[in-house]
Amino acid sequence: MKDLILSLDGLRVFVAGHRGMVGAAIVRRLQSEGCEISTVDRRVLDLRDQAATLAFLRENRPDVVVVAAAKVGGILANDSFPVEFLADNLAIAQNLIEGSYKAQARKLLFLGSSCVYPKLAPQPITEDSLLTGPLEPTNQWYAVAKIAAIKLCEAFRRQHGADFIAAMPTNLYGPGDNYHPEHSHVPAALIRRFHEAKLAHATSVAIWGSGTPLREFMHVDDLADACVFLLKHYSGDSIVNIGGGEEFSISEFARLIAKTVGYAGPLTYDPSRPDGTPRKLLDSSRLRALGWAPKINIEAGLAATYADFLAMNTAAAYDGSAAERPR
Repeated sequence: MKDLILSLDGLRVFVAGHRGMVGAAIVRRLQSEGCEISTVDRRVLDLRDQAATLAFLRENRPDVVVVAAAKVGGILANDSFPVEFLADNLAIAQNLIEGSYKAQARKLLFLGSSCVYPKLAPQPITEDSLLTGPLEPTNQWYAVAKIAAIKLCEAFRRQHGADFIAAMPTNLYGPGDNYHPEHSHVPAALIRRFHEAKLAHATSVAIWGSGTPLREFMHVDDLADACVFLLKHYSGDSIVNIGGGEEFSISEFARLIAKTVGYAGPLTYDPSRPDGTPRKLLDSSRLRALGWAPKINIEAGLAATYADFLAMNTAAAYDGSAAERPR
């Protein structure tokens, strides 16, 4: 394993976006690191407000900042609200990155997304594929904001020597996801769809698109573990991919979820819905070489996620009220 660069023991770590799936997982993982975990509710601080964000960071003086806050959503949400997905995410990222530097944070981890890579990037996608081709049109607004933030971290490192790093997670699933029927990502959307089909004794379930695109999926707790690993063991200019290395067609993945939920009916496909990128598999060999690997297999991870969904089914999050929460 790579040598320890930064011990988190005794440090104050601010996790922006702690109420979202990713931020919550990082908070859970940090609880075993002996650090002081700092968070703030968006009802108290609007991260799009530059002055307020800087004032918060200067007052709280975190040693480490994890940027897991963003406006997120699936293909339909990205395609329907391009202004919000570009402008809000640009503002959140700039305010946190610049503010962390001005507040003299020792380290910052920015979480990007695999959608920053070109739509037709060679597979598996290596980190140097960034900015080598056109983006997937349906989520380009979100991707452009993430790319700008990646470059801002790089700029602060180059100009000021700031220890700011950026990681690119693959497609995620796990507890705390947003199960909104229109605005969620593939795993959460399918869990809800199959669950409701099972209760309604539906004769079939429609899957958006052709079912042929290939995707890699990782449990969010594995991502959180990778993030803590990078905070402690990595400091460099290059972005780092975080992926599990196993890919499925959307059709195969849907069948796994149907089995997990207990829905036994047939699947149909809706070609009027966009497929998105035809294949997206990250090359995570850089992270593996540092000494980290995922631990949660897909069957166990999906079972735990469905249990989380059932628990949320009794709460307000199930009716879509969590659709816009940052993560």
